[in-house]
Amino acid sequence: MRRNTVAALTATGLLALGLSAPRAAAAEEPRIDLRVLVVDNGDSPVEAVTAQLRSTGIPYTTVDLNDADRPTITAAFLSDTVNGRPRAKYQGVVVPDETPFGAGSAEQTALENYERTYGIPQVDAYTWAHPGVGLDYTSEGGWAGGLDGREASVTAAGRAGYFGYLDGALTFEDNDASVLESYGYVARPRTGFTSYVDLPVPAGSGRGSLVGEYRHDGRRELVVTFAYNQHQQHFRVLARGIVEWLTQGVHLGQTRNYFAVHVDDVFASDSRWDTERNCTPGDFDCVGGDGEGTTPIRMTAEDAVYAARWQRERGFTLDMVYNAGSGEAWKNEHGGTDALTDRLLADRAEYRWINHTYTHPFLGCEQDTSTVPWRCAKNADGSTRYMSRADIAAQIRDNHNWGVTKGLPLDRTELVTGEHSGLKTLPQQPDDNPHLAGALADSGVKWIASDNSRDPAQRAVGAALTVPRHPMNVYYNVGTEEEMADEYNWIYTSRADGGSGVCETNPASTCLAEPLDTATGYDEHIVPQEARTALGHVVSGDPRPHYVHQSNLAEDRTLYPVLDKVLADYEALFADNTPVQNVSQNAIGTELQRRAAWQRALANGSVTAYRIGSAVTVTAPSGTRIPVTAPEGTVQQLLIGTTAFGTPYAGERSAWTTPGTLQSALQLKLPS
Repeated sequence: MRRNTVAALTATGLLALGLSAPRAAAAEEPRIDLRVLVVDNGDSPVEAVTAQLRSTGIPYTTVDLNDADRPTITAAFLSDTVNGRPRAKYQGVVVPDETPFGAGSAEQTALENYERTYGIPQVDAYTWAHPGVGLDYTSEGGWAGGLDGREASVTAAGRAGYFGYLDGALTFEDNDASVLESYGYVARPRTGFTSYVDLPVPAGSGRGSLVGEYRHDGRRELVVTFAYNQHQQHFRVLARGIVEWLTQGVHLGQTRNYFAVHVDDVFASDSRWDTERNCTPGDFDCVGGDGEGTTPIRMTAEDAVYAARWQRERGFTLDMVYNAGSGEAWKNEHGGTDALTDRLLADRAEYRWINHTYTHPFLGCEQDTSTVPWRCAKNADGSTRYMSRADIAAQIRDNHNWGVTKGLPLDRTELVTGEHSGLKTLPQQPDDNPHLAGALADSGVKWIASDNSRDPAQRAVGAALTVPRHPMNVYYNVGTEEEMADEYNWIYTSRADGGSGVCETNPASTCLAEPLDTATGYDEHIVPQEARTALGHVVSGDPRPHYVHQSNLAEDRTLYPVLDKVLADYEALFADNTPVQNVSQNAIGTELQRRAAWQRALANGSVTAYRIGSAVTVTAPSGTRIPVTAPEGTVQQLLIGTTAFGTPYAGERSAWTTPGTLQSALQLKLPS
């Protein structure tokens, strides 16, 4: 009698966790390894879900259907026993469609039996609407066709479940009217199907599903009926929900949405684009005229007042990347007073501040400007002539000391060099200045900014690490919207249309169909495009900061329309439980460092993670910070007692954490 009671209670506990009691050992909780099986046919939807697993930090095993030597899917491949306990080797399965091995085949049968036995969810990355996935055919009140520009919504069931981090409409990308970017099947659910994301049926009535759960035959499938790739924003927005459903909200790794904006050259001025010569006076390749010819762009005190007010209204903090020496020189040239500096210092506590060197010199090789493009000057023995360690350290030290005397809230470990100089600059300077690492160590710098477009991977510079930054396509050398559109036209139009033609020769670029109207082009074309690019970084969980320049806060204040759109679009999509993370360079560098260490640990096979009922156990190399996501109510089990686990985000709790004192493994207890 007692044995039967225990078996019944055990089965009830499994069902509460979304698991089925294994038929072979109903009285014993199975071990479910925290790893995902990906069955890959090479199509973009599977690759997209895999990219989300990888960026989140979830371990996975790939079975390549195009590989003749791939393993065969059998019961032994999917499960075994550990110390007599049944083990499911995968907590979830990603497949191209509902029957990747063929209906009724031995491999398909093995997979389906495995999912029934252990309650393992399956994501059908992309399939068509038909009764086999719980949907009516599209001919039965549904529709199939291009989804570009169409607006979908998360249903009440989706918001109550793993898509609850979204609360607004989701628009499918439509970046090019001449290209079909998304195709899908909008269909009516049948019995057993719960829609999570739907769309009004085009040319019909009612709504049809695009993403939903089909429960049948003791199995659960997340059915996705639209095509996508990992870069499309509509997938990026839904990717979190797909993966959380797949793992039932318990997995290794975590992901949050980040947005930080660095404003370079604060206190300095920036050169202005010459709309007649189509170049920037002062640049080595800008010839003609008197070498200057335009008025430099510099913020005013009124611009600083606006910046502080904008921050307060948006609840968003800018990182002011400052050059004190350049500001002091400007003040000396203008009667010894500077209302801009006074205003920024009065509001110093409202910003984050980052050292940008005292006078913004080039910290790499000595530049020989006798040729265009410039080249590195050479010593008599043919070696490259570099700025010295002492001179680099002085630029960092003097700027930091000025900030300390002015009461700026500084972090000595953060640095942005002028033009990211000192770091390698291709093609002229293929290596870092060999004196840079020593100067960083002398100055206590641990995080040095790099340009993500040229140097995207975090890497070591001596004991310091780089923090790659995304350049925003809001130019440093313009103060007005018309100047911005004019320079944009020069770069992105063909020679026949009066442009530079660079877009015709650069394979990474695309020419505009016609030049922008300089009176309206910034607001109508550039702002939406740049905001979409930045938002794409945010919703993909990329923590890298973006950077602009103080000129973008001056005159027409060209930056604000872009930031306003990014923040407004984000707020329209995401629920209050998923706020954008606006953090410091130090925090971003640390996040990137931890991610890299975690990926190395996974690649080395040195992480073991599983759950048995409500208990989660993770072992990793000593000192490794372990990223975990779990439901609200999860606690960390210590030697004595428990402590709350993680911090809330997107309806769950997550953290980078370590085992408790005197424990060799991280132990979590999930809510009942």
